[in-house]
Amino acid sequence: MRSRMPRSLLAGLASAIVLLAVPQIRAQAAAHPVLLALSKSDHTLAIVDPATLKVITRMPVGPDPHEVIASADGKRAWVSNMLNSQGHELDVLDLMNHKALPSIDTAPMLGLHGLDFQGGKVWFTAQGAKAIGRLDPATGRTEWIMGTGQDFTHLIRVKPDGQTIFVSNAHSASVSILENRVVPPNPMHPGPPGPPQRDWTVTTIPTSWGTEGFDVSPDWKELWTAAASDGKLWIIDTAHRRVAASIDAKLNGANRLKFTPDGKRVLISILSTGDLFVYDVASRKQVKRVSLGKGCAGILLDPDGSRAFVGCTAANYVAVVDLKTLTVTSHLDVGGGPDGLTWAKRP
Repeated sequence: MRSRMPRSLLAGLASAIVLLAVPQIRAQAAAHPVLLALSKSDHTLAIVDPATLKVITRMPVGPDPHEVIASADGKRAWVSNMLNSQGHELDVLDLMNHKALPSIDTAPMLGLHGLDFQGGKVWFTAQGAKAIGRLDPATGRTEWIMGTGQDFTHLIRVKPDGQTIFVSNAHSASVSILENRVVPPNPMHPGPPGPPQRDWTVTTIPTSWGTEGFDVSPDWKELWTAAASDGKLWIIDTAHRRVAASIDAKLNGANRLKFTPDGKRVLISILSTGDLFVYDVASRKQVKRVSLGKGCAGILLDPDGSRAFVGCTAANYVAVVDLKTLTVTSHLDVGGGPDGLTWAKRP
């Protein structure tokens, strides 16, 4: 004869299972970041659930939003406003309470554009000042500035230790590597030589006019950039600070470039044609050309490498690309003229 479990006991077990599952569900949700997407036309920042591709909320930003970056804890985001290289307003957004905070005036650092977040600091390019800077979010003050001496210093990548910085200088046809390293004492200084000191050195590597979008490989050994003017693909050996290869890839109109998380492929968006080029890193050859629409700009890779999100500014949507099939699977409406994209950890 089969014994039956009392309904009250069954209900209790079900409740216990649910209670045990809730922390796990919450942990899984917290592990997946949210997508932040800028709308140049609407002057908003959209927070998007990458699983459902639904906009959670929108927040107002400044008059000319270009790039966005988030803090490591996902509580804050910052947005640069370029304004024809005259903008000096850095928007600050509270991602926990979904509201805009007072902006930061960075003058005389003008033409804010490229952003990175490393070591608890906001790093930025100031095109109008031909310089880069580091801002302390705790004080809202720019605590460090370094000139590049180059025109249109546009995008920036900073190594986690904050001692090596990579920037693209689109109108000077160059890429700069800035390093804070130990330098020998000055031999011309009178008296006994002092101990070695740390100082910033800048190596500027000639490329082509319009080398704007770039990325550094996950192992930090190579920097890839594409030129909008002549369509060349430039590969730089970061250890030796020199050009490793220059390929006539016909990437005219290139805008942004990103490595996949595994470092095996590179994606390049073309602003003029609306295409996305996919390159194999090992062979340095084109794998596929994917048509996305019009005005392909900002690129963001899923942390697991499964998808790419590409802001198609002129088409007014973000294209979602399956990186296994290299096909467009969806279009995401985050507002008119989407461009800058980044991830933010769920607080």
